[in-house]
Amino acid sequence: MSFELPNLPYAYDALEPHIDARTMEIHHGKHHAGYTAKLNAAVEGTTLEGKSITEILKNLDMSNGALRNNGGGYYNHNLFWEVMAPNAGGSPSGELSAAIEKAYGSFEQFKDAFSNAAATQFGSGWAWLCVHKGGVVEVCSTPNQDNPLMPGVSCQGTPILGLDVWEHAYYLNYQNRRPDYINAFFSVINWDKVSEFYAEAK
Repeated sequence: MSFELPNLPYAYDALEPHIDARTMEIHHGKHHAGYTAKLNAAVEGTTLEGKSITEILKNLDMSNGALRNNGGGYYNHNLFWEVMAPNAGGSPSGELSAAIEKAYGSFEQFKDAFSNAAATQFGSGWAWLCVHKGGVVEVCSTPNQDNPLMPGVSCQGTPILGLDVWEHAYYLNYQNRRPDYINAFFSVINWDKVSEFYAEAK
């Protein structure tokens, strides 16, 4: 069974003014669709057919560029769409809030750490909030379409929040103002969904 481009859980314009409709349309309909098609081409006729994207990434041969880039691109964007929602933002509650405060002292300090990871990722890449065994959380970043599920990546764990800092994710609206885009992202984070992912991962 081949991988499919997921439908967005909201309309293209639902995240405005923080993320514009045209960016969402191109990002989902062109970029994510491209990763999906190339991932299917990379697994077709191999022993990876029928495996989940998580299985593939956890056991990835990192020298396989087609799988690394397109498998990562497929997985990363699936997560990205899910952790955003219209009329969202605010801050987490419950167990996730407690884990963030334990790791970073406060939500504001976590926000600073996450924003810094996103802002200082040189070139294209992602900022992450990951979960380790026992429920400990960590902020980190990865280049290109790498993610913390992949072997040998500098930060390991289960990603529960990811921010795409490739220019295609923000350039139409924010041009070179990546920090403004990062700040806007906090207005659309669906903390209820991130908390669900935390509960599953820990």
